[in-house]
Amino acid sequence: MVNTLAPETTGQPAHTPAATEPAVDGRSRSRCRQATVAYLFLAPTLLFFAVFLILPLGFALLLSTSRWAGFDLGDIDPVGLDNFTGLFAAGSTFLTPILTNTLLFALGTVTLALAGSLLVATCIDKLRLQGLWRTLYFLPIVTTVVAVGNVWKYMYEPGGLVNGVLNALGLGSVAFLQDPDTALPSVVVVQAWASVGSAILVLTAGLKSVPESYYEAAALDGAGPVTVWWKITLPLLRPSLLFVCVTQFLTGLQSFALIIVMTKGGPGDATNVAALEMYRQAFSYGDWGTASAAAFVLFVVVLAVTLVQLWIFRRKGEDA
Repeated sequence: MVNTLAPETTGQPAHTPAATEPAVDGRSRSRCRQATVAYLFLAPTLLFFAVFLILPLGFALLLSTSRWAGFDLGDIDPVGLDNFTGLFAAGSTFLTPILTNTLLFALGTVTLALAGSLLVATCIDKLRLQGLWRTLYFLPIVTTVVAVGNVWKYMYEPGGLVNGVLNALGLGSVAFLQDPDTALPSVVVVQAWASVGSAILVLTAGLKSVPESYYEAAALDGAGPVTVWWKITLPLLRPSLLFVCVTQFLTGLQSFALIIVMTKGGPGDATNVAALEMYRQAFSYGDWGTASAAAFVLFVVVLAVTLVQLWIFRRKGEDA
């Protein structure tokens, strides 16, 4: 009698884990070769970042805890955290007015540039020849900062264009760059004017990405232009607005060239900002340690401001 419960013999060898080991080793070697080739292609870029980013960053960190006049590397004298404590010691001008001016300058620039670019971008979106208008507003971006600063400096002079307009309106002349109360706002206006062009490009691109079906549905519901702009356009522009805010704030916090061209930080310290103070400490006073410490303090401020902006926009997006 045949036992039907007996297992059938197929004549094929039993599967063992050892049979897959050569294939696994082959795939591992292939991945290693691919990774090696990838790193070889990335080597020039990695070398560039190592030479121009990592090494300077490490050297700046060393200088921030040292005292060095900027000539002989053998003269680097470690002082611990003295440079950082000196920045915030009693009588130091770094916290007030320098760091305060930096934050006010960045905040004023972002506020004016964002409001102006949003208004102009909304108007351009309704006009013909949009490319021409975007090009005209973008021209200050491709103009050198030295040229922009000098032109506006002459416009702010007592006999310049701005005071000429004020006199024609029956108002008195204003010492825009010579008065400590008006010097910083005057430079803020120039910085905002010069940065409006790039913000307009971003915002007009954001406006083009809003689906027309949303506006058609709003028109059918009888929504007015203000309601449409507030309830549809502005919320959908949030990613573009976030990009503009972050980039403009970073530019404002690190601004240096325009201020040194127009006011050189004066009168007094009315327009002195952190980047300009770092330049002075290093190249005018030969105190590279204090300059490096100020650079790291500015880095912390920039990082904190950026994180706060990201948190605010993310919170608003969740609430919406």
